[in-house]
Amino acid sequence: MHVSLVTLIALVVLLQAADFARAGDRITGQPFATRSEVIARHGMAATSQPLATQVALRILQQGGSAVDAAIAANATLGLMEPTGNGIGGDLFAIVWDNESGRLYGLNASGRSPQGLTLAMLREQGLRKIPSHGPLPVSVPGCVDGWFELHGRFGRLPMKDVLAPAVQYCREGFPVSELIVYYWQRSEGLARYPGFAETFLPGGRAPRAGEIFRNPMLGDTLETIGAEGRDAFYRGRLADVMDAFSQANGCYLRKADLAAHTSTWVEPVGTNYRGYDVWELPPNGQGIAALQMLNVLERHDLRALGHNSSPYLHLLIEAKKLAFEDRARFYCDMDFHDVPVARLISKEYAAERAALIDPDRAARQYPYGALEADAGLERAGATLRQGDTIYLTVADKDRNMVSLIQSNYRGFGSGLCPDGLGFCLQDRGELFALEDGHPNVYAPGKRPFHTIIPAFVTKDGRPYMSFGVMGGDMQPQGHVQILCNMIDFGMNTQEAGDAPRWYHTGSSSPTGERMRDGGTVGLESGVSGAVRRELARMGHRIQHFVGPYGGYQAIRYDAANDVYHAASESRKDGHAAGY
Repeated sequence: MHVSLVTLIALVVLLQAADFARAGDRITGQPFATRSEVIARHGMAATSQPLATQVALRILQQGGSAVDAAIAANATLGLMEPTGNGIGGDLFAIVWDNESGRLYGLNASGRSPQGLTLAMLREQGLRKIPSHGPLPVSVPGCVDGWFELHGRFGRLPMKDVLAPAVQYCREGFPVSELIVYYWQRSEGLARYPGFAETFLPGGRAPRAGEIFRNPMLGDTLETIGAEGRDAFYRGRLADVMDAFSQANGCYLRKADLAAHTSTWVEPVGTNYRGYDVWELPPNGQGIAALQMLNVLERHDLRALGHNSSPYLHLLIEAKKLAFEDRARFYCDMDFHDVPVARLISKEYAAERAALIDPDRAARQYPYGALEADAGLERAGATLRQGDTIYLTVADKDRNMVSLIQSNYRGFGSGLCPDGLGFCLQDRGELFALEDGHPNVYAPGKRPFHTIIPAFVTKDGRPYMSFGVMGGDMQPQGHVQILCNMIDFGMNTQEAGDAPRWYHTGSSSPTGERMRDGGTVGLESGVSGAVRRELARMGHRIQHFVGPYGGYQAIRYDAANDVYHAASESRKDGHAAGY
């Protein structure tokens, strides 16, 4: 048989490629892994933007703490990813302080304006709070969160911490392809005051590689660094926000800003197969991940097989169960008693797990019998949206911080106060307008929140700081990462690269009810046979792209006294250490 030289060369190339792929599998441990973990000894940072990760490392190398570096990275991301975060939004964090040997939780979310009432919203004929414009604006909590964290765990002056972000604001940075995509989708926000002047230079969103500058934000950050948090909540910046709000039909006032405080909270946790998983209590949705894990712990997931149809069915049903409780009970705990201890107990999980049919997807689940029905009967889906940044940093003293920050929808409300360089958030959209609902709108109340940082300890010592950004994907993502690592032995990067699932259509804290079982999105790594079997079981499979979340993690390897880190391969994620 005659074989041409070209054919032989092609065969050799194919064989070499196959050998290389097999070698890659042996190195990474999984065929889907995109890269190895990053391993470093002295410090580590993982963020959604390479330049922000480098800023965090710069602060660590200047003697800053993990918290200093996290604030610096967050400020930089407010410039570089305004499509997901900024100082007009809210912040949550979990900090491991190695000296005291304990975790600290911070809820730096803002409250609704005192001048806007439920009756006023109803007078406008609203069934839900709009997604943009003046009505969903709540007090920005981010800046106060920075100063609370810095006051307890910071080392460098805040002026020095914010200096890299100020420099990038003035010099500019090249915008990445992914952020350009989200930016272009938000060009319609030009109809809101201040947006075009701030974020649409030349009347359009930047293109990939173009340099974007925001000197107005640089001036704002410089003022905050020099004058402190009161410049934002009581001083000149507050005056600008007040005047702008009054001129544009927004109810935010200087008195709301001046009254704002963050809240130090105790993280709450559950033990999952020997690992203590920690989340923050409501008004966030973190305990949904704990509820899911408690249900799943009752099953041998490894025996089911990773991303098999029985495995995915069980995880999806556990999610549906937890989200019914999320819709009914999660809210601002200053306004309503949330039965957190009961919700995250093993006994309650056993009761809920008994509702799962191993062979059939449920069309609807009841929430737990913990409180009288509030009559929530509307159908819809609100919380699928939500753009966020998550980052984690660890320093040479073995302190670690898990930090998440967001405007909620993309740029937020679209309202940009005159000359300040940022958008006010639209988190108030997540209030319910139903009488008797725990999350019903009230003045001075925190809305239900989607953004959740997470932390894992083992035997009382730090194990992993991690998060998965992205609306109601977040608790689903937390659980998938942990099952990948704990049940299937994946390393930090493999756990994030593994194909994900995303269920949408559950009942919502804004008042919507699940009626038809929702829909399930599956990434391409899930086989066709599994998709068909899930459909046979009654799951409605939808072929959409995302939102499958954005993941960062740092794991502390106590045996070798080093950090292992991973970042999201689906976004611009970057982990680096020194």
